[in-house]
Amino acid sequence: MVRVLSALVLLPVVLAAIWFLTSIQLLVVAEAVLVLAFAEYARLAAAMGARLPKAAAGAAAVATCAVLAWPGAPVEVPLMAAVIALAALVLAMRQPGPAVLAEVSASVFGAVYLGLPLGATVAIHATVGREAVLLLLFTVIASDTAQYYTGRLAGRRLLAPAISPKKTIEGAIGGFAGGMALVAILGRWWLPAVPLGWRLALGAILVGLGIVGDLFESLLKRSAGVKDSSGLIPGHGGMLDRIDALLFAAPAYYVLLRYGVFATATGN
Repeated sequence: MVRVLSALVLLPVVLAAIWFLTSIQLLVVAEAVLVLAFAEYARLAAAMGARLPKAAAGAAAVATCAVLAWPGAPVEVPLMAAVIALAALVLAMRQPGPAVLAEVSASVFGAVYLGLPLGATVAIHATVGREAVLLLLFTVIASDTAQYYTGRLAGRRLLAPAISPKKTIEGAIGGFAGGMALVAILGRWWLPAVPLGWRLALGAILVGLGIVGDLFESLLKRSAGVKDSSGLIPGHGGMLDRIDALLFAAPAYYVLLRYGVFATATGN
């Protein structure tokens, strides 16, 4: 019940932000989400023995998100700066040892893992439109819901038992069916120039990457020895627990809409 109530409160807020805010305003929201998710990510990294320079690594993630959200801005600049600056900070903080490479890598990875996907989501809003962002969000929600109920009703074979003991192959199949159906239906209005076959393919890509993103975050949590990334959202865990699927699906969606087979159809 707590999980349902939290969703009933949060979902309208998220939908309203996507629909009514300008892209610049949505970027502010995305950066707030990033800061919360980064704090959880830093705690997971620390639990695995990687001590991040939190302020600098967080700033790198925030800058990466902001630059990617600005159409045409050179995203490689903050990423290259992050590699150099964070490596220099770790160099100043640490003595030689086996943890050095892990700490530099974990520091830079925050910008890639969090900054790029959230910035890409805002960039989609700015260049393709709010409907395209809602299509991504609804696809992930539909897939997650279908996975949950299909898994409960028919789940027998575990999908990744060492990482997520509750995810099943049958649930994943249900997730693909639900996500692909949603993109096929809503895409008729929100991506009207994209043929049905390509919409189904897009749905399959987003669902597949969403499942991978979910499993990757589960791998991080299991490696850190925790059940949830935090207790921020009652019944749902932390911010990372809520956006884990989007973190892998959003970058691919952005690339496909901006540069891939869907670019012409969406006017990009």
